[in-house]
Amino acid sequence: MEAVLSGNNNIRAVIFDVGGVLTESPVTRIKAYAAEYGIPDEARHAIFAPHDGLWSRFEQSQLSPSQFAAEFEAAVAAFGAEANGEHFLEWFFQGFQPRHEMIEVVETLRDHVHLGVITNNVAREGEAAKRTSGLDVHSLFPVVIESAIVGLRKPDPRIFEMCCGELGVTPPESAFLDDLGANLKGARALGMHTIKVDETLDAIAELEEALGISLPHSPRATHKPG
Repeated sequence: MEAVLSGNNNIRAVIFDVGGVLTESPVTRIKAYAAEYGIPDEARHAIFAPHDGLWSRFEQSQLSPSQFAAEFEAAVAAFGAEANGEHFLEWFFQGFQPRHEMIEVVETLRDHVHLGVITNNVAREGEAAKRTSGLDVHSLFPVVIESAIVGLRKPDPRIFEMCCGELGVTPPESAFLDDLGANLKGARALGMHTIKVDETLDAIAELEEALGISLPHSPRATHKPG
C-alpha cells in the first residue's frame, strides 16, 4: 500500500536499473576484463558503446549467445587482438556483487511506493538471477522488465512506458535510478524524475529528498540478497 509522501507527492513509483545500481557496475568490470585479456579500448568501445552495436543487438535478443561469441571474437580481431567469446560470456554470467545499501533502500520503499526494475540484459532463458547480473530481482520487485525478453532496451521510451504501465502509473509519477546518463536522458524526456547513481551514497540522499521519507544509508550487517 502506498503511504503519504512529504516530498514530491507526484511520485508514486520508483524504478531501478540493476547493473551499476543494485549491483556493482558491469561497465567497470568489463573494462577490467578487457584490460586483463588484452582487448583494446577501441575494440571494447565498438562492441559495447553503440546503441545499434553488437552488445545492443544481444541485449534485444537479436543474436544468440553463440552468434554473439563469434561476432565478439571477430570484432576484437578487427583491431589486431584475440579473444574467446565463450569465455567472456561464461565470465559475464557469473554475475556481479550486490550493492547491499541499495537493496536495503528497496526493502524500505515497499510500504511507500510501487517498485519496478528495467534492465538491459542479454539472456532470455535460465535462472532469473543469472539473467539479471546475478541478483534475483524477481524476488525483490513485483515488476521486472528485461530487454532480452521484451525486445526493447533503454533508452527507448517504450521500455519506460511499458514498466510504468505495468505499475499503474504515468511516467511523471515515477522516479528512475540509473548509472548511465543516456538512459536517464531517455526517461527524463518522458517526464520521469531521474537520479544518477554512482559509487557514493548521493543517489540515496537525492531519492530521500524527492520522496520526503527517511531511507537507510548503509546495509544491515545481517542482510543477504535473494
